[in-house]
Amino acid sequence: MDFASLIGIILGFALILGAIAIGGSSDVFINVPGMMIVAGGTIAATFLTVQFRDVLNAFKAAWIVFTRDRTNAQEMIDTMLELSRISHRHGLLKLGDIETNSHVLRRAANLLAEAASEQVIRNTLQNEIDSLISRHHTVQDVFKKMAMYAPSFGMLGTLIGLIQMLSALKDPETIGPAMAIALLTTFYGSLLSTVIFLPIAGKLRARTLVEVTNLEIIREGCISILTNDHYAHVYEQLSSYLPEDSRKPLRLGKNQGDENGKKT
Repeated sequence: MDFASLIGIILGFALILGAIAIGGSSDVFINVPGMMIVAGGTIAATFLTVQFRDVLNAFKAAWIVFTRDRTNAQEMIDTMLELSRISHRHGLLKLGDIETNSHVLRRAANLLAEAASEQVIRNTLQNEIDSLISRHHTVQDVFKKMAMYAPSFGMLGTLIGLIQMLSALKDPETIGPAMAIALLTTFYGSLLSTVIFLPIAGKLRARTLVEVTNLEIIREGCISILTNDHYAHVYEQLSSYLPEDSRKPLRLGKNQGDENGKKT
């Protein structure tokens, strides 16, 4: 579970609801027709803009991002260093036997085991990176569009409320309450956009950057392994993907150090 996202959602709604409660009665913020206009209109406009499948994939991706821990760059570097160790000790063919949940890493290991050329490995993994960016962009775009539509339908609902209010205006004392009800749809639209849709799109973009970095680490690590680079050289090349203060020092065990010394 992504606790930062959970804390953000809880804190955001808690502050808004707290401000409403402190300001007076919360009943005035409930308006079912306004909710129908904003929520229904946003969903309808989104379906008109993108394919139904993309909308489902977007919500599925959001659920995965908020409920599953991500693999950080340091963990991926450690994995590639382990593959480098295996290749130096047992040869490239042994990499075809590794077990991993990453289909990209599995594919890369199989290419190494099959002694594919550097250009084939580079092109294949670059295609994986480009495909991931394209898929994630589509998912992010769904929430960005919803963040754009929600305030627009909120304003539309406000205009509907104002028209209805002015067309039936008889008692000047009813202007205040009627105006408050009309403005609720603008509130709903802004709330959905700023507290839900835009943060989700931002979280998805952040996850995309992490996954792209991991795939680039796989790509460069595989090329280093293929060219039989020294274990320490693989580490130095891949550690450049991390901030300097986050890099773990390279520790070579006695056997590993002796082995790499023989290789060079």
